[in-house]
Formats: sequence, structure tokens, C-alpha cells
Amino acid sequence: MTVMEQRGAYRPSPPPAWQPRTDPAPLLPDAEPYRVLGTEAAAKADPGLLRRLYAELVRGRRYNTQATALTKQGRLAVYPSSTGQEACEVAAALALKGQDWLFPSYRDTLAVVARGLDPVSALTLLRGDWHTGYDPREHRIAPLCTPLATQLPHAVGLAHAARLKGDDVVALAMVGDGGTSEGDFHEALNFAAVWQAPVVFLVQNNGFAISVPLAKQTAAPSLAHKAVGYGMPGRLVDGNDAVAMHEVLGEAVARAREGGGPTLVEAVTYRMEAHTNADDATRYRLDAEVAAWRDHDPILLLERELTERGLLDDDTRRRASEDAETMAADLRARMNEDPALDPMDLFTHVYAEQTSQLREQAAQLRAELEVASEEADVPEGETR
Repeated sequence: MTVMEQRGAYRPSPPPAWQPRTDPAPLLPDAEPYRVLGTEAAAKADPGLLRRLYAELVRGRRYNTQATALTKQGRLAVYPSSTGQEACEVAAALALKGQDWLFPSYRDTLAVVARGLDPVSALTLLRGDWHTGYDPREHRIAPLCTPLATQLPHAVGLAHAARLKGDDVVALAMVGDGGTSEGDFHEALNFAAVWQAPVVFLVQNNGFAISVPLAKQTAAPSLAHKAVGYGMPGRLVDGNDAVAMHEVLGEAVARAREGGGPTLVEAVTYRMEAHTNADDATRYRLDAEVAAWRDHDPILLLERELTERGLLDDDTRRRASEDAETMAADLRARMNEDPALDPMDLFTHVYAEQTSQLREQAAQLRAELEVASEEADVPEGETR
């Protein structure tokens, strides 16, 4: 045997008294995604919760279709639709208390709207009008995050700080399956578990990171299994089952609030539309695949349960539809108004105290704007 072979075969043995710090068995996720709808457990679901979830899902679907239409009208630069993922979005918002924080990704505009943010403010970033469009501290919603997974360490830091201060705060951080391939994802989970931070990680596994299928990202049995390596529970749940999502996220948030530490929740769902309006999803997935997932639509699943229990009548449908249309009409009207923008706002809220470079750039832009204003005041045909 060569020296290299000997080195490769060497495995240091642990001390005789070595024991695993954590029993991995309770951390393992279920073998199959957890479901409520369509099972005996659904009969125990609170009727009031079912009706609320239904109204929010209908409203969320209408929000997605209206925002997508706004991109075609040139009122939005880009929109990453969450059609098909509404159960994940709504459940994430409803699982939190007012003092908690939501850390969304760029696809989670519906989640921030379901949490109470003005629908127009949620689209301001995608319209290109403002840095964020809302005050994160006022709404307890971090900025919609376009870089993949960078919001996760932020959520851990906020949750850890809240725990040190004794504040009753839980952070819920949302990320897509593509984000789990980023280093920020792994760093966030490791810190959260070591610090026992009150944070919940929600991975919306919608099958694709733009055009890259999950099988080309990881060989793990599930994304929820990644939790075990960091010492936290992993939960695998049907992301189109609104009741199951609400239950699992509610339990994870309660566990974090009570000092039990973080949880990783993988919601198995599907992105029914393209990655964004700039993407052609037909280039990397088949129509038959999309059609199969339409039969597992989150609204359809909940409608079946409500109908079987006699909780969905024509009046309930009408009220949900009318509320959604009112929201869409208001969103459409306000997005069709040209905003009054001040170019100098580019330098606002970048740093608490502007750097010398920012002050120099601001002065240059101010001078250019003054020149442009003076030239605009000169009557046509005359020179100054």
C-alpha cells in the first residue's frame, strides 16, 4: 500500500466516551410531504381558518395575474410570479405575530401583501421607482431580496439579537430551492443552530432554479434533510396544501418563540408560470408536467375540502372574488399613475452618513439637473 493509499484509508477513531451531541432521529423529516387536505386530519381543521385561507388564496391568485398583466403593459419592469405557490406565501404571512419579522425573497411579493403591506408598495422595487418601497421597521418586513439567499444570514442576525435582548421576536426567512445552493444558506443554518436563534427557514421548492431542475442542484433525499447536518429539525410538507403549510409553519414559529431554536421547512410546490416575464419556461419543461400540477392547484385542493364540508357556497365564492377584484382594480389604477420621482433620492438611505464619494456624486447630479432645468425653461428657437 502506498503512502497516499494509507493516508486515504486512515480514519481517526473517536474517544471511547464519544457520543453524538444531538440524536439525529427526531430531526429527520417525514419520508413523504406532510398533508392535511384529503386526509382524515382535514376534518379537524377550523372552519374559520379554512375560509380565511380560501379568501387569501383567491386574493393572492388575482394579485399574481394582475401584476403579470402590468408587466405586459409596461408598468412593471419585471415580475416573478408566485402563481401555484400561493399556499406557501399566505401561510408564511399568517404564521407570524405582529412583532415578528418576515425576510422575503424577490418572488415573495404576495407574502408581504398577505402580511399587510400595501400592494403598490410591494411592487415599487420591481417598478424601479425606489430602493425598497416601504419602511422595513414599520412593517417588520425586510426588503425584498433579489440576490439569492443573502436575506437568510440577516434573518439569523436579527433573531439572535432579539433573543439576546429578551424580545419576543421570531424571524421567518423565505428562499427558493435555487437559494439552497448558495453559501449564505449554509452559513445561516449553521449560525442559527449553534446560537439556537428563533428563526424559521422556509424553502419553497418549486422544481427549478430558473431553468435548472432540483436534481442538478443536490443529491440529498430532500432539501429538508439538510437540516439534520446543522442540528435542527427538518420538515417536509406539501406546499400546495394551505392547511398543512399553516400548521407546520405555526408549529415551527411557536417552537422558535419558546426557545426551541430554528427549523428548516421544505415546501414541495410548483411554479406554474415562467421564472419571470423575461423567461421562456417551455424551453426546459414540458406542458404535460405543468398540466399535472394544475390538478394539484392550492385553490382547487382547498375548494374540494370546503365543498365536502359544506363550507363553500355561492355567497362565499362571490365575496372572495369581489374582494380580489377590488384589490386588483385599485392596484391597476394606482400603478397606471405616473409617480413623481426625485432623482436625488438615489443618494437617500444608502448610508446613515453619506460618504465623500456619495456627496461628490450627488453634487454632480444636482448640477446636471439644474442645467437641464434651465435649458427646459428656454423657449423653442431661442438660446441662452
